[in-house]
Amino acid sequence: MKPWLGANWKMHKTVREAREYVARWNSLVEESPLGEEAEVVLFPPFTALAAVGEALVGASLGAQDVYPEDQGAFTGEISPLMLAELGVRYVLVGHSERRHILGEEDAFLRRKFDALVARGFVPVLCVGETAEERRAGRTEEVLLRQLEGVLGGREAFPGTFVVAYEPVWAIGTGTPATPEDAAQAVARIRTYLHGRFGAAADGVPVVYGGSVDPENVGGFVRPGVSDGALVGSKSLEADVFYRLVRNALEAWREG
Repeated sequence: MKPWLGANWKMHKTVREAREYVARWNSLVEESPLGEEAEVVLFPPFTALAAVGEALVGASLGAQDVYPEDQGAFTGEISPLMLAELGVRYVLVGHSERRHILGEEDAFLRRKFDALVARGFVPVLCVGETAEERRAGRTEEVLLRQLEGVLGGREAFPGTFVVAYEPVWAIGTGTPATPEDAAQAVARIRTYLHGRFGAAADGVPVVYGGSVDPENVGGFVRPGVSDGALVGSKSLEADVFYRLVRNALEAWREG
């Protein structure tokens, strides 16, 4: 398995700014190619997907959300068919900001996950506990509930997907989990996946997200801790994110 690095821009960047970012990213990749050593994914807002997808080099295209129907009277929503036409490969499902700000529940997230799998996308299922749940010692309970809510009750392995452990208390706070905390949570997730799907799940990347930066990424992206990182604010500048990816690759090689 190679490390997986995602750049979640959230609600940032106009189309012009996205084009400028990609131009800079492309120049960095052309000057010092990443090769096939890592899977890098950019998740721009919907408005910038087309512009990013048309120009992007050395990375895959991801979307931050999807509605689980191909078409219909769903004002403001974006369908899998629309994403497919733009060359999107990965789609986030269940990011904590969708869960806690917009009230999305596991049953609805399961519909999204299934719609994406059925149409050949790679869902990135986000799970994680709040600070209150962590203090109450409920981290494992929350992770298992969120995983089971989307993945449970299946007779067969659903196909390629990614799981992102994103403790809500670490996202955007500047206070990441420790690598030890991340490793424990990732191990719990792996145990669940193996118990649910057996050896078929061994190839599922389980990555960490929550205040990751170029300086600390090496503590998280390494065998025995996690298989990569889903990055927020430190992905908003091409130079910073490129350096983060480089540092993650170096840590991964060191093992």
